[in-house]
Amino acid sequence: MGGLEYKVIIYQEGLLGSVVLGQSKVDPERFSDFLNRHAAEGWRVVTMEREARRTLLFWQREAFMVVLERARGQ
Repeated sequence: MGGLEYKVIIYQEGLLGSVVLGQSKVDPERFSDFLNRHAAEGWRVVTMEREARRTLLFWQREAFMVVLERARGQ
């Protein structure tokens, strides 16, 4: 049976940058590695959305909600 399957992932950096610097931005190199690992498993990015997530009331972390798809059974 063919078709597609989907996976939704929230990608964000660790809390330490938020606490020390007041905010934490996603590291482009680590985010690329994350995407490449999923691509190697057959996943393809369908869409993503950037958001700033509040942490511990005072700090913010940059995050991405990533929707991935691949052929079922890969």
